[in-house]
Amino acid sequence: MACRTICSVLMFFVLFSYSSNGFRFNVGGKDGWKTNPSESYNHWAERLRFQVNDTLFFKYKAGSDSVLVVNKDDYTLCNTTNPIVKFDDGKSTFKFERSGPFFFISGNKSSCGRGQKLVVVVLAVRSSRPPSPPPEAPSPTPRVGEAPSPASSPAEAPAPEDGPSANSTPAAHPPRRSFAATAAGWGLTAVMVPAVSAVINVCLAV
Repeated sequence: MACRTICSVLMFFVLFSYSSNGFRFNVGGKDGWKTNPSESYNHWAERLRFQVNDTLFFKYKAGSDSVLVVNKDDYTLCNTTNPIVKFDDGKSTFKFERSGPFFFISGNKSSCGRGQKLVVVVLAVRSSRPPSPPPEAPSPTPRVGEAPSPASSPAEAPAPEDGPSANSTPAAHPPRRSFAATAAGWGLTAVMVPAVSAVINVCLAV
């Protein structure tokens, strides 16, 4: 019994750690953070889905470039003098801790003007808990001495017509997941499977 309890606790922590860490996205892929990218960074970001706890990884040459987190106006103007956060170590990681838009530019104003800038919109966190139904209104209490009214007989429903109803609408299809989101899910599965297998092996060995 003690063995089974320990295995359950270990399994919970393995699954929880991976679900709370999110995914890491390499900005620019193998080319990294540079001027005149082969694909614009915003076009790259539009193909992906970013969520809270995901991270961006910027790779660039330390000492000659940097990454600035800025507001929308400074992003538009490539203003490098008022950053919210600055990274210049050559291998920088930024974690999304809230939903909404994030704006990134190069620390070199001229590089920003040549396409080294990025906007990422992080999806809002949705609660899985359904809303509670509104309370029902209490039925009115009859006054003393007032006789209850006789129940009215229900109206006779018309006979159904053949074929689909005129007001019927086709069932809505669920939205398709993007290829990037599916690939990211496979990536997480590839990491989680060895960890879960290791926990199972420990349990079997005890």
